[in-house]
Amino acid sequence: MDYKTSGVDIDAGNEAVRRIKGLAVRTFTPNVLASIGSFGGLFRLGEGYRDPVLVASADGVGTKLKVAFMTGRHDTVGQCLVNHCVNDILVQGATPLFFLDYLAAGTLSPDVAAQVVEGVSAACLENGCALIGGETAEMPGFYAPGEYDMAGFIVGVVERDRLITGERLRPGDALLGLCSTGLHTNGYSLARAIVFEKLGLQADSPVEELGCTIGEELLRVHRSYLPAVRPLLEAGLVKGLAHITGGGITENLPRILPPGTAALVDRSAWTPNAVFRYLRRVGGVPDDDMYRTFNMGIGMIVGCAQDDAERVTVMLQAAGETRVHRVGRIIEGEPGVVYGS
Repeated sequence: MDYKTSGVDIDAGNEAVRRIKGLAVRTFTPNVLASIGSFGGLFRLGEGYRDPVLVASADGVGTKLKVAFMTGRHDTVGQCLVNHCVNDILVQGATPLFFLDYLAAGTLSPDVAAQVVEGVSAACLENGCALIGGETAEMPGFYAPGEYDMAGFIVGVVERDRLITGERLRPGDALLGLCSTGLHTNGYSLARAIVFEKLGLQADSPVEELGCTIGEELLRVHRSYLPAVRPLLEAGLVKGLAHITGGGITENLPRILPPGTAALVDRSAWTPNAVFRYLRRVGGVPDDDMYRTFNMGIGMIVGCAQDDAERVTVMLQAAGETRVHRVGRIIEGEPGVVYGS
């Protein structure tokens, strides 16, 4: 026997890396000091920082991958991976510097790997983030045929005195919601159970009220909020930021609340995307579960002083944010979310 007959094709792995290398190199900034193929990526922080703090995060895209397997479309999940990680460090005020990815499959397909990393590369370019390395692993017998898993690792930087922690939030401060493009990367286990198991839909099944197939809806890209939020950070107008991911508003907003404060959220302040209304109706999902599972149309919440809310709204609109919702305010209480008007 040899390695190939045991399930690992080194030649296929080398071909995947060859295709990936070009996708990574196009994201390089002048601070990248080593090309793809070294044992480690090298990145020079550069000059101009007074007291820099590195902010790091790692994440995946969950069972959204199952929809990619069903459709045979693999580029959007790569974009979702990068944007999710960018948003996770953005809430602490950080600008992304570099990114690494991990892709593992039972049998590595160079075509699929290239599609995935094409999405990663495109999102890195959009966010000004260098893709400096990663890992492609072939693990026979570990994953079902045609399936893979992926994870992303990001490092960004922020001046220490510009860190956003939420600790400056006070009762009376405003909470502004920025729209999501759909499910982003959370709640897919429930969504898939509803549409594929309960309703028996296929990925290419059209859904009239969504205006597309269910597969197209579920593969919408998790958006990056960096372009919209960066001007606010530069102006020093942000007191707190919450990326609304797994756990929805209910679980994520309390993560930035200082002791003695709670968030009063008015659910009538915005209309959830059509996909959430559809899932709630056909799945019979209770409202509390909807708001604890999905982002419900709000992917990022900005906390700012009440007196700055109008200025922040105007700046967000100037940055291309067409819909900014005044979703609530900070109140006294134990950290948590209170839904009301």
